[in-house]
Amino acid sequence: MRAIIFCAGLGTRFKPWTDNHPKALAVVNGRSLLQRNVEYLQQFGITEIVVNVHHFADQIEQAIVSANGWGAAITISDERNEVLETGGGLLKAASLLGQGDFVALNVDILTDLDLGAMIKAHQTRGSLATLAVTARKTSRYFLFDESDQLCGWRNTATGDQKISRQRTNLTEKAFSGAHIINNRLLDITTQTGKFSIVDVYLELSANNPITAFDHTGSKLVDVGKPESVAIAESMFPW
Repeated sequence: MRAIIFCAGLGTRFKPWTDNHPKALAVVNGRSLLQRNVEYLQQFGITEIVVNVHHFADQIEQAIVSANGWGAAITISDERNEVLETGGGLLKAASLLGQGDFVALNVDILTDLDLGAMIKAHQTRGSLATLAVTARKTSRYFLFDESDQLCGWRNTATGDQKISRQRTNLTEKAFSGAHIINNRLLDITTQTGKFSIVDVYLELSANNPITAFDHTGSKLVDVGKPESVAIAESMFPW
């Protein structure tokens, strides 16, 4: 199985570091976010990894080369001309991700989620995509029915809501920035250019199995802001 780590973002929440560096190279206890996620994937036998780049792309490429990919075979998906967000980034990298299932990770998320168990659940269900979620508090939620099928999305701060399947007793779950996706999803995606994978999930979940994997209780930190680094260092001291 292959994986993609999303590293192309501008990292505007992580200023001033991202004025001169990509967020992917922000350091937590001596190791960059990118290195940590590469090594995390290797724990589950995933050594063929795609990294998409845009903001300070040369720095990311140089870090990968100098570290020999931290033991992984890393391929670059180049978005220097235009950052394409998660959905557009996946489409651009589609030919690099192989056939069947692949893992997608946001580079600014650190977790000890049991990815092996998530992969097994995804394959057992035959899902088009499986989304790692927890019961934590946030303002934006995916909505799932009693069988963990994605049915919509809600922003509790703005009141915005999108429903793809009409169901009762929907449960709010917070997305963890980790996905397992079957390559067929990219073949049936209708969006083009720059777009979020969330929009794809909401459209395709009306007629396809897009499911939740709840890992509430696992370690999870969004290193999206400079003040999050201290939290990440306390949670991941090694």
